[in-house]
Amino acid sequence: MSRDGESQWFGFAFEERYRPLLAVLGIRPDTCRVTLTDELLRVRFGPWLVLSPRGNVAGAELSGPYSPVRAIGVRMSLADRGLTFGSSTARGACLRFHRPVSGSDPLGLLRHPALTVTVDEPDRLVRQISPG
Repeated sequence: MSRDGESQWFGFAFEERYRPLLAVLGIRPDTCRVTLTDELLRVRFGPWLVLSPRGNVAGAELSGPYSPVRAIGVRMSLADRGLTFGSSTARGACLRFHRPVSGSDPLGLLRHPALTVTVDEPDRLVRQISPG
């Protein structure tokens, strides 16, 4: 996690074995970041972007480990329409929203009630979103 004035950002954890595949999709450490301010949550994962007002974030919890088939890359759960931006199978943070957000398709037609991100410090992100 880093700080820049009022914003905090979290880099993604990249497992070496998945880097070549993700890089083909434009997903690299320099194109992936979670930025959190008092007003906004911004998640960039290569060409994919999720934006949400901070007040729309209902909570967060730690999750993982994951199966590579279900976690690496951009994935949508058919069970609950949750979205995953995954670069590691170890651990991540699942962010829940009051109102579903767009982020998986270019037109913004699909809405997701939750977003799982495999950031470097998922425990710190969870604490920032759900303090206490």
